[in-house]
Amino acid sequence: MPNVHLLDGTYELFRAYFALPDERSPDGRAVGAVRGLIGSTLGLLREPGVTHVAAAFDHVIESFRNDLFAGYKTGEGVPADLLAQFDLAEDALRALGVVVWPMIEFEADDALATAAMRFAEPCEQVVILSPDKDLCQCVRSRHIVTRDRRRAITYDEPAVIEKFGVPPTAIPDLLALVGDSADGIPGIPGWGLKGTAAVLRAHGSIENIPDDARQWNVPVRGADRLAGTLRAGRADALLYKRLATLRTDVPLHETSDDLEWKGVSRAAYERLCGALGFGDLTQRPWRWRA
Repeated sequence: MPNVHLLDGTYELFRAYFALPDERSPDGRAVGAVRGLIGSTLGLLREPGVTHVAAAFDHVIESFRNDLFAGYKTGEGVPADLLAQFDLAEDALRALGVVVWPMIEFEADDALATAAMRFAEPCEQVVILSPDKDLCQCVRSRHIVTRDRRRAITYDEPAVIEKFGVPPTAIPDLLALVGDSADGIPGIPGWGLKGTAAVLRAHGSIENIPDDARQWNVPVRGADRLAGTLRAGRADALLYKRLATLRTDVPLHETSDDLEWKGVSRAAYERLCGALGFGDLTQRPWRWRA
């Protein structure tokens, strides 16, 4: 089976929203981000080797993680006219013939992680199209990779290690200790990226880091202080690791064959373009396929 491409729809919609000017549909709805998403997705579908595609969206921003930790990210601060475009974005990708996974209990990243693990076996390569560092934990050798489309950078396992200093499987531990402001994970006081990576390379995981710095297998500046903050906050660190660990048990019902892109649904696509005022986009899919 050829490659599977998994699109981070939430990221693509956010990127389009902040990159493009405001645009309104004939009935007054904000649609500029949807226009950008359609354009970038058509660009993806034009790329050689893109034959099996799915996209995941955070249909609602909150997830089960908000029940675990009150400080976890919410939709607070997200512009209302961006949030209002999620439903339209999902409809747009369906009209383009792309399988869509709208997440409510889980996050889009959980769906992408689940799909990556599920489809890794039958296909040559799974490509997760997102710059999100959380998703680097899914990388496996060169069989599952992430790709930052904007910067044209692909991260396989050696590239993840070079960037973060730890293998993909230790990314949740790294984020738990260092923190991840994008997700509202505060981290453990004093634990910086370089020292944390060194400790994790030596011990593998938070669970295996000794309470006593004298038992650490690597010299780290301020080791006694770091060991102390970890002792005091180990329960927090393990909670943060749980928050940072992507789920791979999301109930996705599609098989790999279901992800095969069979082309744009002309009727649905033209209807959507008409409703949103995208008359100039109506013929684009057929122009480039000619």
